[in-house]
Amino acid sequence: MDPVPLSHEERAALDGLAADLGRVFGKRLRAIVAYGLETPSPPPRLLHTLALVDRLSFDDLAKCVPQASGWRRRSLAVPLILELEEFLRTLDVFPLEYGNIIAHHVLISGTSPFAGARVAQADVRRACELAAKSHLIHLREGFLETGGDSNAVGRLIAASAPAFLALLRHIARLADDHESDVAATAERQIGIPAEVVREVVSSAAGTRSGIADPSALLSRYIGASERVWEYVDTWRARA
Repeated sequence: MDPVPLSHEERAALDGLAADLGRVFGKRLRAIVAYGLETPSPPPRLLHTLALVDRLSFDDLAKCVPQASGWRRRSLAVPLILELEEFLRTLDVFPLEYGNIIAHHVLISGTSPFAGARVAQADVRRACELAAKSHLIHLREGFLETGGDSNAVGRLIAASAPAFLALLRHIARLADDHESDVAATAERQIGIPAEVVREVVSSAAGTRSGIADPSALLSRYIGASERVWEYVDTWRARA
Protein backbone atom coordinates (compact mmCIF):
# COMPACT_ATOMS: atom_id res chain seq x y z
CA MET A 1 0.00 0.00 0.00
CA ASP A 2 1.38 3.38 -1.04
CA PRO A 3 1.74 6.24 1.47
CA VAL A 4 -1.19 8.66 1.69
CA PRO A 5 0.03 11.96 0.16
CA LEU A 6 1.12 14.68 2.56
CA SER A 7 -0.95 17.82 2.80
CA HIS A 8 0.65 21.24 2.43
CA GLU A 9 0.41 21.76 6.20
CA GLU A 10 1.97 18.36 6.93
CA ARG A 11 4.83 18.95 4.55
CA ALA A 12 5.48 22.34 6.16
CA ALA A 13 5.54 20.73 9.62
CA LEU A 14 7.98 18.07 8.43
CA ASP A 15 10.21 20.67 6.78
CA GLY A 16 10.21 22.53 10.10
CA LEU A 17 11.30 19.35 11.88
CA ALA A 18 14.11 18.92 9.36
CA ALA A 19 15.27 22.48 10.03
CA ASP A 20 15.19 21.88 13.79
CA LEU A 21 17.26 18.70 13.53
CA GLY A 22 19.59 20.34 11.03
CA ARG A 23 20.49 22.97 13.61
CA VAL A 24 21.30 20.23 16.14
CA PHE A 25 23.22 17.77 13.94
CA GLY A 26 24.53 19.89 11.09
CA LYS A 27 26.39 17.79 8.53
CA ARG A 28 25.95 14.69 10.67
CA LEU A 29 22.26 14.56 9.64
CA ARG A 30 22.11 12.07 6.76
CA ALA A 31 18.38 11.81 6.09
CA ILE A 32 14.89 12.22 7.50
CA VAL A 33 12.00 10.06 6.30
CA ALA A 34 8.34 10.01 7.25
CA TYR A 35 6.71 6.62 7.71
CA GLY A 36 3.41 5.05 8.78
CA LEU A 37 1.49 7.00 6.15
CA GLU A 38 -0.24 4.01 4.52
CA THR A 39 -3.55 4.24 6.37
CA PRO A 40 -5.84 7.24 5.81
CA SER A 41 -6.86 9.02 9.00
CA PRO A 42 -8.80 12.19 9.78
CA PRO A 43 -6.66 15.32 10.18
CA PRO A 44 -4.59 16.12 12.01
CA ARG A 45 -2.83 12.77 11.80
CA LEU A 46 0.23 12.15 13.94
CA LEU A 47 3.32 12.07 11.71
CA HIS A 48 6.13 9.64 12.50
CA THR A 49 9.68 10.20 11.32
CA LEU A 50 13.06 8.50 11.34
CA ALA A 51 16.19 10.65 11.43
CA LEU A 52 19.47 8.95 10.54
CA VAL A 53 22.70 10.58 11.67
CA ASP A 54 26.39 9.79 11.57
CA ARG A 55 26.83 10.10 15.33
CA LEU A 56 24.40 10.54 18.23
CA SER A 57 25.28 11.72 21.73
CA PHE A 58 23.38 12.56 24.89
CA ASP A 59 24.16 16.23 24.30
CA ASP A 60 22.35 15.98 20.95
CA LEU A 61 19.29 14.55 22.66
CA ALA A 62 19.42 17.30 25.28
CA LYS A 63 19.40 19.92 22.53
CA CYS A 64 16.31 18.31 21.02
CA VAL A 65 14.32 18.32 24.27
CA PRO A 66 13.20 22.00 24.04
CA GLN A 67 11.84 21.31 20.55
CA ALA A 68 9.55 18.44 21.59
CA SER A 69 6.59 20.56 22.70
CA GLY A 70 6.63 22.45 19.39
CA TRP A 71 6.70 19.19 17.47
CA ARG A 72 3.67 17.92 19.35
CA ARG A 73 1.76 21.13 18.58
CA ARG A 74 2.44 20.50 14.87
CA SER A 75 1.14 16.90 15.12
CA LEU A 76 4.65 15.48 14.90
CA ALA A 77 5.59 12.46 16.97
CA VAL A 78 8.99 12.67 18.62
CA PRO A 79 11.34 11.48 15.85
CA LEU A 80 13.13 8.17 16.04
CA ILE A 81 16.78 9.24 15.90
CA LEU A 82 19.35 6.57 15.11
CA GLU A 83 22.89 6.39 13.85
CA LEU A 84 22.83 5.09 10.28
CA GLU A 85 25.16 2.20 11.09
CA GLU A 86 23.03 1.39 14.13
CA PHE A 87 19.92 1.19 11.94
CA LEU A 88 21.57 -1.08 9.38
CA ARG A 89 23.04 -3.39 12.03
CA THR A 90 19.66 -3.91 13.71
CA LEU A 91 17.61 -4.81 10.62
CA ASP A 92 17.62 -8.39 11.92
CA VAL A 93 16.35 -7.27 15.34
CA PHE A 94 13.40 -5.19 14.08
CA PRO A 95 12.73 -6.70 10.64
CA LEU A 96 9.01 -5.89 10.54
CA GLU A 97 9.25 -2.34 11.82
CA TYR A 98 12.34 -1.35 9.85
CA GLY A 99 11.31 -3.34 6.80
CA ASN A 100 8.04 -1.44 6.68
CA ILE A 101 9.88 1.89 6.89
CA ILE A 102 12.16 0.86 4.02
CA ALA A 103 9.21 -0.33 1.90
CA HIS A 104 6.88 2.62 2.61
CA HIS A 105 8.48 5.97 3.38
CA VAL A 106 8.60 9.54 2.14
CA LEU A 107 11.99 11.24 2.00
CA ILE A 108 11.85 14.60 3.80
CA SER A 109 15.49 15.69 3.67
CA GLY A 110 18.88 14.33 2.68
CA THR A 111 19.49 11.47 0.28
CA SER A 112 17.82 8.07 0.31
CA PRO A 113 19.51 6.15 3.15
CA PHE A 114 18.25 2.69 2.23
CA ALA A 115 20.26 1.89 -0.90
CA GLY A 116 21.36 -1.71 -0.49
CA ALA A 117 19.48 -2.13 2.79
CA ARG A 118 17.75 -5.50 2.85
CA VAL A 119 15.76 -7.32 5.50
CA ALA A 120 16.44 -11.07 5.41
CA GLN A 121 13.38 -13.22 4.72
CA ALA A 122 14.31 -15.55 7.58
CA ASP A 123 14.25 -12.62 10.02
CA VAL A 124 10.84 -11.51 8.73
CA ARG A 125 9.45 -15.04 9.11
CA ARG A 126 10.73 -15.35 12.67
CA ALA A 127 9.31 -11.95 13.63
CA CYS A 128 5.96 -12.81 12.02
CA GLU A 129 5.81 -16.04 14.01
CA LEU A 130 6.47 -14.17 17.26
CA ALA A 131 3.85 -11.55 16.41
CA ALA A 132 1.30 -14.19 15.38
CA LYS A 133 1.72 -16.26 18.52
CA SER A 134 1.66 -13.18 20.75
CA HIS A 135 -1.53 -11.98 19.06
CA LEU A 136 -3.21 -15.34 19.53
CA ILE A 137 -2.29 -15.44 23.23
CA HIS A 138 -3.53 -11.87 23.65
CA LEU A 139 -6.93 -12.74 22.17
CA ARG A 140 -7.34 -15.86 24.30
CA GLU A 141 -6.38 -14.11 27.53
CA GLY A 142 -8.35 -11.02 26.59
CA PHE A 143 -11.52 -13.07 26.15
CA LEU A 144 -11.14 -14.54 29.63
CA GLU A 145 -10.67 -11.06 31.07
CA THR A 146 -13.91 -9.81 29.46
CA GLY A 147 -15.91 -12.16 31.67
CA GLY A 148 -18.12 -12.78 28.64
CA ASP A 149 -19.43 -9.20 28.59
CA SER A 150 -20.49 -8.42 25.02
CA ASN A 151 -19.32 -4.81 25.10
CA ALA A 152 -15.91 -5.84 26.43
CA VAL A 153 -15.59 -8.52 23.76
CA GLY A 154 -16.42 -5.95 21.09
CA ARG A 155 -13.76 -3.60 22.47
CA LEU A 156 -11.20 -6.43 22.47
CA ILE A 157 -11.87 -7.13 18.80
CA ALA A 158 -11.70 -3.46 17.83
CA ALA A 159 -8.55 -2.73 19.84
CA SER A 160 -6.66 -5.74 18.46
CA ALA A 161 -7.69 -5.31 14.82
CA PRO A 162 -4.92 -2.86 13.73
CA ALA A 163 -2.20 -5.24 14.94
CA PHE A 164 -3.90 -8.15 13.14
CA LEU A 165 -4.09 -6.16 9.90
CA ALA A 166 -0.44 -5.15 10.20
CA LEU A 167 0.56 -8.78 10.78
CA LEU A 168 -1.29 -9.92 7.65
CA ARG A 169 0.47 -7.23 5.63
CA HIS A 170 3.86 -8.38 6.91
CA ILE A 171 3.04 -11.98 5.99
CA ALA A 172 1.97 -10.88 2.52
CA ARG A 173 5.32 -9.13 2.10
CA LEU A 174 7.05 -12.31 3.28
CA ALA A 175 5.52 -14.06 0.26
CA ASP A 176 6.25 -11.02 -1.95
CA ASP A 177 2.51 -10.58 -2.49
CA HIS A 178 1.65 -6.93 -3.10
CA GLU A 179 -2.12 -7.29 -3.56
CA SER A 180 -3.85 -4.26 -2.04
CA ASP A 181 -6.82 -6.27 -0.72
CA VAL A 182 -5.34 -7.69 2.49
CA ALA A 183 -8.40 -9.84 3.25
CA ALA A 184 -8.38 -11.49 -0.18
CA THR A 185 -4.63 -12.03 0.05
CA ALA A 186 -4.95 -13.66 3.48
CA GLU A 187 -7.63 -16.03 2.19
CA ARG A 188 -5.57 -17.02 -0.84
CA GLN A 189 -2.22 -17.18 0.94
CA ILE A 190 -3.08 -18.47 4.41
CA GLY A 191 -6.52 -20.00 3.97
CA ILE A 192 -8.44 -17.86 6.46
CA PRO A 193 -11.85 -16.49 5.40
CA ALA A 194 -11.61 -13.04 3.88
CA GLU A 195 -14.95 -12.15 5.45
CA VAL A 196 -13.57 -12.71 8.96
CA VAL A 197 -10.70 -10.32 8.24
CA ARG A 198 -13.10 -7.72 6.88
CA GLU A 199 -15.43 -8.03 9.89
CA VAL A 200 -12.53 -7.59 12.32
CA VAL A 201 -11.12 -4.60 10.44
CA SER A 202 -14.58 -3.03 10.15
CA SER A 203 -15.06 -3.27 13.91
CA ALA A 204 -11.90 -1.23 14.45
CA ALA A 205 -12.91 1.34 11.84
CA GLY A 206 -16.26 1.84 13.55
CA THR A 207 -18.18 0.82 10.44
CA ARG A 208 -19.89 -2.03 12.28
CA SER A 209 -21.69 -0.40 15.16
CA GLY A 210 -23.08 -2.84 17.69
CA ILE A 211 -21.97 -6.28 16.46
CA ALA A 212 -24.94 -8.60 17.01
CA ASP A 213 -22.85 -11.38 18.55
CA PRO A 214 -19.25 -10.27 19.18
CA SER A 215 -18.38 -13.57 20.88
CA ALA A 216 -19.23 -15.46 17.67
CA LEU A 217 -16.98 -13.12 15.70
CA LEU A 218 -14.23 -13.49 18.29
CA SER A 219 -14.48 -17.27 17.97
CA ARG A 220 -13.90 -17.01 14.21
CA TYR A 221 -11.21 -14.41 14.78
CA ILE A 222 -9.30 -16.66 17.20
CA GLY A 223 -9.65 -19.55 14.77
CA ALA A 224 -8.20 -17.39 11.99
CA SER A 225 -5.37 -16.28 14.28
CA GLU A 226 -4.55 -19.91 15.05
CA ARG A 227 -4.29 -20.60 11.34
CA VAL A 228 -2.08 -17.55 10.82
CA TRP A 229 0.35 -18.80 13.47
CA GLU A 230 0.40 -22.31 11.99
CA TYR A 231 1.12 -20.82 8.57
CA VAL A 232 4.17 -18.79 9.63
CA ASP A 233 5.36 -21.55 11.97
CA THR A 234 5.72 -23.94 9.02
CA TRP A 235 6.89 -21.36 6.48
CA ARG A 236 10.51 -22.54 6.69
CA ALA A 237 9.51 -26.01 5.46
CA ARG A 238 7.82 -24.52 2.40
CA ALA A 239 10.45 -21.91 1.55
